[in-house]
Amino acid sequence: MMHVKDLCRDPWRAVPVLGVTQLLAWGGIYYTMVLMAPHICADRGWSTAFAMSGFSLGLLVSGLASPFVGGWIDRFGGHVVMPFGSLIGAAGLMLLPAADHRAAYLAVWSMLGLGMAASFYDPAFASLGRIFGSNARSPITILTLIGGLASTLSWPATQALIDTIGWRQTYVVYGLALACVAAPLHAFALPRGRAYPEVVVATGQAPPAPASLPRGRNFVLLVAGFALASFVLSGLLSNLLAIFQRLGLQPSLAVSIGALFGLCQVAARLGEFMFARNTHPLLIVRFATGFSLFAFTVLFALGLSAPVAAAFMILLGLGNGLTTICRGTVPLALFGPRGYGRVVGRIAGPSLIVQSCAPPIVAFVAERVSDMAALAFTGVFAAGAFGCFLAMRRPSEPETVA
Repeated sequence: MMHVKDLCRDPWRAVPVLGVTQLLAWGGIYYTMVLMAPHICADRGWSTAFAMSGFSLGLLVSGLASPFVGGWIDRFGGHVVMPFGSLIGAAGLMLLPAADHRAAYLAVWSMLGLGMAASFYDPAFASLGRIFGSNARSPITILTLIGGLASTLSWPATQALIDTIGWRQTYVVYGLALACVAAPLHAFALPRGRAYPEVVVATGQAPPAPASLPRGRNFVLLVAGFALASFVLSGLLSNLLAIFQRLGLQPSLAVSIGALFGLCQVAARLGEFMFARNTHPLLIVRFATGFSLFAFTVLFALGLSAPVAAAFMILLGLGNGLTTICRGTVPLALFGPRGYGRVVGRIAGPSLIVQSCAPPIVAFVAERVSDMAALAFTGVFAAGAFGCFLAMRRPSEPETVA
């Protein structure tokens, strides 16, 4: 018979703990900006471009910090590193309402970038890799299944809070949630064990060399593939609804079609967990990026209409839902669990940097050329991501990080 103390020692406790903290981090920092930006601009007299530039700066800082965060999690554990991410994120959210000067606003978003680097999916994947080792695939899939609900929960909750207490106090509420809920969960409820304990070296023997990053063709293609896929996601999510409206869809219809994206992400992750858990992750990421590329093929072959736009969002949602899982599972399958946090951090860095640049680039192409040109330009990145993963070789055994 299982006792409560046995459940508390169970490494699977990490999944619901990280699930709750992912909902709070993504919901409080990432998904709020699309609703907050108009209020920030109206109160401060700033342009939308400047307000969003703070968000892009945060993603850039997150990308630069991610490799270091992954290494720290390998060394110290998520229960040590991730509480700092939640507390830094909380401080940033509570400072944003007071950041009336442009320089202060950008400085706060830089702080939030550090918080994102230590509280979003990649540090969570690194923590699960440390706890579960080579058995981390199922925990990663379940975590992304929970995290996929972040936008579904955050947008209506954020809008209700803005309508009730205003945008400034809404940020304070989210900051308190990170400080009072997420940080304690990371610090006290996240398991401290690791799948592969550090080797104890006998007296007089040299310590083993630390794990180094994998090198070679597969790793370069992996980093490039996820970076290109990040450009597609970030560039489209920030511009697609406006593009649909300019191409003739009614605003309410465009929003309804956009809502299909989140639902399909969750559906894809559930399907992977139920039916494809024994399929090699490299095959899954090829299918995932293939879905995204096929979405662009359908759009340009049939032309934009409401049914085609819906099919486009469904295919993109399915593709991104699986791609997010694969950011955690492909490195684990190819390179093994040793040094996994550093590997995930090095993969996340370029992806987040590219993600920070994509929204203004896609908007620039749409403004200076055309909306269809912007979609075609983004489709080239989708083809590049698919090509990178297609060109990777699947080793018969994991390529160890040594």
